[in-house]
Amino acid sequence: MARPNWVPAGTDLDKPNAARVYDYYLGGSHNFEVDRQMARKAIELWPDLPKIMRANRAFLRRATQFAAEEGISRFLDIGSGIPTFGAVHEVAREYQPGARVVYIDMDPVAVAHSRLILADDPLSQVVDADLRNTDDLLARPEVEGLLAPGEPVAVILNAVLHFVTDADEPAKILAKLREALPSGSILILSHASLEGRPDQAGSHQSLYRSTPTPLTMRSREQITAFFEGYDLVEPGIVYLPEWRPDDAESVGPHPERMTGMAGVGRLS
Repeated sequence: MARPNWVPAGTDLDKPNAARVYDYYLGGSHNFEVDRQMARKAIELWPDLPKIMRANRAFLRRATQFAAEEGISRFLDIGSGIPTFGAVHEVAREYQPGARVVYIDMDPVAVAHSRLILADDPLSQVVDADLRNTDDLLARPEVEGLLAPGEPVAVILNAVLHFVTDADEPAKILAKLREALPSGSILILSHASLEGRPDQAGSHQSLYRSTPTPLTMRSREQITAFFEGYDLVEPGIVYLPEWRPDDAESVGPHPERMTGMAGVGRLS
């Protein structure tokens, strides 16, 4: 396919990318035909996927609002994708007008578009880094600057750890992040779960093996373990719609159909 003039050199247009597929699920335009093809195939296998992605985005909004209302004004969004559709800086500044946000992603298209979108925003920065190379991520000047004052920070891992394989040792990654955070910081995390719709898990993981970021769905117990060192905020680790819903009706009769699990923890 012809390369659009906004696409960074070296971007592989022949393979689907998880960040751009997610953008398509949300109704965005920052994706390619190869991403749309994969998304359509995934939806054929699992028709609830767009609803699940929107439920995940809604959790991010509610959790960001919670952190901002708790006084957090610094946010580190890792695996952020493209900051559209109620991005962290927009939600946080409704409650903390001076909120600073550092967005981190490893996809060159997501990074390039994020920089374009946020070019006129002095309180938001975009970093091209890989969560799996945690030492490099934490050493970036933008991240060091966010952490330097010693104020509490909200670290967001929204639908990203399921793209970290067991071989990449996610527990060690989380330990390094935790050790770098000031007391009172918050971890916001959502993750694809094996529970809720186990009949769909196998085929969905197989589909993502065609991307550079294969999917590892995990159990509630495994997801809970990622909060080691944090005090879980009520209601704990629950299905996406169940985490502090705006109203009881928004949860619906079958929250397990949204299959992803989410939680928020506070570092004492």
